[in-house]
Amino acid sequence: MSLMITDECINCDVCEPECPNEAISQGEDIYEIDPNKCTECVGHFDTPQCRDVCPVDCIPNDPGNVESKDQLLQKYYLLTAASK
Repeated sequence: MSLMITDECINCDVCEPECPNEAISQGEDIYEIDPNKCTECVGHFDTPQCRDVCPVDCIPNDPGNVESKDQLLQKYYLLTAASK
């Protein structure tokens, strides 16, 4: 599953620089996660870095973008190959 940011976000700016896939950006009101870039940090880290730094715990799994660990790893390979 990719992750999402809920409206509990306080726009503290700590999650965006932690994302190794640059999947987090400032939305109209709160930060947003691009599900096409989010791998839950699979391939980079053992845990999602945005969740680790979020002070209000507003980054749950996105039920609209269900993906297995294998699918997330494949997305990681595609994203890192494209950035080379």
